[in-house]
Amino acid sequence: MSTTQERTAEQDLPYNVFSRVCPSRVTLEHVTGRWGALTLGALYKGSFRFNELRRRVDGVSEKMLAQTLHALERDGLVHREAQPTNPPRVDYELTSLGHEVAGRLMALIHCVEGRMDEVVASRERYDAQRTPTA
Repeated sequence: MSTTQERTAEQDLPYNVFSRVCPSRVTLEHVTGRWGALTLGALYKGSFRFNELRRRVDGVSEKMLAQTLHALERDGLVHREAQPTNPPRVDYELTSLGHEVAGRLMALIHCVEGRMDEVVASRERYDAQRTPTA
């Protein structure tokens, strides 16, 4: 597809993430933010209870995970299932939309993980060039 065709296709879309006022930008931020991406990636393989998910997403605080899950649920990416048991049981899983988005994120995650040797080598070269010699 040529650049002109891509621009025309973008103009035909009802939403444009590059527009400051477009609601899709907020959803993109929820999906691509650190905790959103990791939460969606963790849920890709199946449902988790809150504390299981918190352990899976190493480093996330209880408050941040709760906020992230609320945002992803509001966007229709995560489904929250509360069971009326004592104590209450709450499970989180991806919706069909969430599963599609998480699948694309997982492809990116696997790409980054698979190329980390190159990234580490690049960082080392970059740092060596910028380190002042005595």
